[in-house]
Amino acid sequence: MVNIYEAGPFEGRVEQWPVLAVSGALEVRLAETELEVEQAQRLRYSVFYEEMSAIPSPQMRESGRDFDKFDDVCDHLLVVDRDAHDEDGQPLVVGTYRLTREKDAAKVGGFYTSSEFDLSAMLSGMPRDTKYLELGRSCILKSYRARPGTMQLLWKGLMAYVARFDIDMMFGCASLPGTNVEEMALPLAYLHHFHPMPAQLQVRARPELFVDMNRMPKEAIEPREAIRSLPAILKGYVRAGCGIGDGAVVDRQFGTTDVFIYFPVSGLDARYKSRFGLSK
Repeated sequence: MVNIYEAGPFEGRVEQWPVLAVSGALEVRLAETELEVEQAQRLRYSVFYEEMSAIPSPQMRESGRDFDKFDDVCDHLLVVDRDAHDEDGQPLVVGTYRLTREKDAAKVGGFYTSSEFDLSAMLSGMPRDTKYLELGRSCILKSYRARPGTMQLLWKGLMAYVARFDIDMMFGCASLPGTNVEEMALPLAYLHHFHPMPAQLQVRARPELFVDMNRMPKEAIEPREAIRSLPAILKGYVRAGCGIGDGAVVDRQFGTTDVFIYFPVSGLDARYKSRFGLSK
């Protein structure tokens, strides 16, 4: 059992988080200090704002970090290269995930995802004791994306977290690069037709932000071609068994088009459960 504490991000801990998994010089664990959170924020800034086309606030540009109010209440999953170091001499953070449970989201008025999608049908339609986990801000340093094990370590760490807190439902936003939805007709329509979440729980994009994903008929879609058109992490979600909400949202700050991912742990593909050590 992974030894993860119930205190806030940096409160009341007398031990470090355990290392959740190792692959060569890479290890995955949770951030223990404000410095480690700042390392994750700098990685996010490098990927989202410098490599991609996100638009930083003046404060973000000055600090070289991507941050918001959710960072103070969530857990930050890190992939660290013990053989490489940043400009401060710290082991280099090369991958990250932001993990937010319901009790932590309540501290800042709700989940980040609710700024783009109406979660009410899902939250009211699930059993009252459902344990939710919001996934967000996932990224990997460019030079490590093709390196064997980096994404797999993030997933192993995520599954250890899911097991420790007995999570029932994962969800969040997943992004396609770009804001021209006409150019995304194939991936959007494929997700809409082939991977819808249950109708009675269906999460929809907020009305003022709604972009129709049904941009071509189902019979016109060649699934293998459509899967190849998806970003790597969204491709992984689909293969692992996630469902997709109704409607996309164009996020002009980040230069992306976002879709809602619905990921019941019980529905996780058996191959992924075996690969990442999840028995639930």
